[in-house]
Amino acid sequence: MPEHRHAPRIRFLIGGVQKGGTSALARFLGAHPGVRLPRGKEAHVFDAQDYDEAADADAVNARFAPHFDAMPAEALHGDATPITLFLPAVIARVARYNPAMRWIVLLREPAERALSHYRMERGRGWEQLPLWVALLREKSRLRTDNDPLAEASHHRRHSYLARGDYAAQLDALYAHFPQDQVLLLKSTALRTQPETCLQAVCRFLALPPPPAGIDYAPVFVGPQPAPARHSFTLRLLRWLLRRERRALRLRYGIDFDD
Repeated sequence: MPEHRHAPRIRFLIGGVQKGGTSALARFLGAHPGVRLPRGKEAHVFDAQDYDEAADADAVNARFAPHFDAMPAEALHGDATPITLFLPAVIARVARYNPAMRWIVLLREPAERALSHYRMERGRGWEQLPLWVALLREKSRLRTDNDPLAEASHHRRHSYLARGDYAAQLDALYAHFPQDQVLLLKSTALRTQPETCLQAVCRFLALPPPPAGIDYAPVFVGPQPAPARHSFTLRLLRWLLRRERRALRLRYGIDFDD
């Protein structure tokens, strides 16, 4: 069938979490011939500052169209912008656009995620403060953030601990979408069993099995080595996130101590 450009209907999201393996999963899933993801992985349509809250689905489709190459009309189109899960207003936008949206959510141990996030922002030059000073200032930064959707907002750049409050994010997600439209995966599973995870994603999206020969490159490879799992830094971060971890365990039965 000849390929042509059209305004795609987005039917699934790799919606989070940041530093949880979304790039790796998007790369693996993008190798499936029935799937199309945006060039550069993240379209940042739903979290755009100039998003029109009154836009209908056709208008949103038109905003997505430039992010995709020519494609067969029957391909399954998705997006992989991790901040989508973090901001409740963005989840509400998705719900208005497509109530049948299917969500894939990767959950990484929140202390490891926070440290990885901090290192990323330091590397990009967005964070000048030492780690513990940045964590002490996080709540005041977020509280005074007048526009969380701004390109350089504290919510985007400096939400190290807040993004680990997975229970609150899932509460917001399930307020708009039924649980059978959400696939929760642990990042450790993607790291250790990438092919099994991709098979689960394909079943969730009603796709044929993934093709053979996908390069399951290592996940979470960065410029700096990860700290030992039981290092002092991670132990203290886990203590700071103890209430969030407990809420996730009690409300959703998800535990990172296994």
